[in-house]
Amino acid sequence: MNAIRARVASRALVADDRLPSIRGLAATMGVSPSTVVEAYDRLVAEGLIRPRPGSGFYVSSTALPPLALAKDQPQRDRAVDPFWVSRQSLDAEDGALKPGCGWLPAEWMPTEALRRALRGLARADDAVLSDYGATRGSLALRRILMARFADEGLEVPPEQLLLTASGTQAIDLVCRFLLRPGDTVLVDDPCYFNFRALLRAHQVKIVSVPYTASGPDVASFEAVLAAERPRLYVTNSALHNPTGATLSPQTAHRVLNAAAAHDLTIVEDDIFADFEPEPSARLAALDGLNRVIRIGSFSKTLSASVRCGFIAARPDWIEDLVDLQVATGFGGPSAVATEIIASVLSSGFYRKHVEELRRRLARTRRDVGDKLQRIGIEPWLMPRGGFYLWCELPDGRDSADVARAALADDNVVLAPGNVFSASQTAAAFMRFNVAQCRDPRLMPALQRAIGR
Repeated sequence: MNAIRARVASRALVADDRLPSIRGLAATMGVSPSTVVEAYDRLVAEGLIRPRPGSGFYVSSTALPPLALAKDQPQRDRAVDPFWVSRQSLDAEDGALKPGCGWLPAEWMPTEALRRALRGLARADDAVLSDYGATRGSLALRRILMARFADEGLEVPPEQLLLTASGTQAIDLVCRFLLRPGDTVLVDDPCYFNFRALLRAHQVKIVSVPYTASGPDVASFEAVLAAERPRLYVTNSALHNPTGATLSPQTAHRVLNAAAAHDLTIVEDDIFADFEPEPSARLAALDGLNRVIRIGSFSKTLSASVRCGFIAARPDWIEDLVDLQVATGFGGPSAVATEIIASVLSSGFYRKHVEELRRRLARTRRDVGDKLQRIGIEPWLMPRGGFYLWCELPDGRDSADVARAALADDNVVLAPGNVFSASQTAAAFMRFNVAQCRDPRLMPALQRAIGR
């Protein structure tokens, strides 16, 4: 009975799953069939399982309590919890400073181009404004993505590309498709904190590999694959989040060789690609979408309000992912969203917008890096592009304590290091969004929070 209860509690068995046969469970546990019959009868009386005559025993549809993610692991300091950081950033009141958030200020985004696209949308066919989205998403937008992939040497036919409601939904669909509770997933250490939050929701075991200035530490990567046999590796290639590091070609080849040797599937999040001055090594391009799945979205350079993501993968996997998206969302992404995004991406304005973002961010990274260094906060490296600086605090300061103090005293939302670390070894680090660090109130607030 305890064995069945434990499997239901961990969601290895979910509502309407069939339990092992009486003889099969008896053999597995080394007990008599009559013992299993007695256990199943008692679990039926408890309401945990129910019999189906001639078919066996099944988990009751009322057996599972709601999934409470905050209780899924031991309670920890909320200042280093990914959900806490996300909520503080998304729900910050007007006037709050948000150097810990993951998006550019509204005034840096192409709002005029979005308004033009919205005015054009008013003349669109009625179906665009009223119907469900096509299961694979807008063909026009997929063709734009195909052309962009071709520029980096990745040939993606239409049947290997699926549009989704967001980049987060893209990775959620992949996890739903490939993972089961209890599977092992490998992430970078540090890694994007919502990877950890999302994987926790899928009830998998998370293991990590140290991330270096040129990608994952290859020796550690190979050792983890041999010891843990993870099902997936989830990573960024271009402008790694949070470190800003860039994957080197040598590391990319060794990662792919190790993945092939251990039957590992890689999910490559390419959301920061447009911030690179020149394209770096891409696992998907080197692999040809054999065991690498490329995901991404447009929220960092276009709009986090008009959302759409994408998945590029093997054609047979895309077919199954289409069905899964229909099952969980009934159709592809909003036709309104994809029409707006396609309109902006196809205009000459978008290229100029991204070029200006790169120039502006290059200046801002240097300026903010200098200001942080003056108060003893040291960037781990100076990235080639993007808007993140991964920094070490002075004198062994705990970034969770600094984050709590900054929020309580000055209404400043920060992103402490252990939010990004599965091994909880980044307490001395903090991620800064340089585009959100220009307010003159910030540096004095940081000085107060670190006690300087």
